[in-house]
Amino acid sequence: MAKKFDYSLDYEHLDLRKKPELYTVGRGEQGVLLVEPYKSEILPHWRFKTPEIAKESSEKIYNLFMDYKKSGDFIGMDMARKFLQMGYTRARRYTNHKGGRKYSKEDGSILPYQNDPVKAESAAIFKAQWEIAKTDEDYIRMKKEHQDKYEKEDKKQSPD
Repeated sequence: MAKKFDYSLDYEHLDLRKKPELYTVGRGEQGVLLVEPYKSEILPHWRFKTPEIAKESSEKIYNLFMDYKKSGDFIGMDMARKFLQMGYTRARRYTNHKGGRKYSKEDGSILPYQNDPVKAESAAIFKAQWEIAKTDEDYIRMKKEHQDKYEKEDKKQSPD
């Protein structure tokens, strides 16, 4: 079984490029806004307000994904993949809910559903780039290598 993402680490002061053994892939977008130095390298390029902005943003983040790949930096690749995924999920949230807020501040009820075609197009742009990144053969291989090397849970032997 794979390890869960470790939220207890001091990510603000931790350079995971220098300590790859501490990185856990986790599920989905876990850690996307925590893991340094990648957050600081990728976040400034992450935008989805319009399809034009989403296209430029997703292409830039995918180019970072490829740069990380060229340098053999799996964590950078995974973080870029997470930002692409988050571009899709956040744009979808804004597609479905005006202002991106799903729940009412007053009573916590689910706000009315809408369909914003502009945000839907932005989401589709990010989804296409995310699909390319997450199915990249080198990414898949490097992910497995990282998980095999660093993320296997210790199996405790039970006494006989």
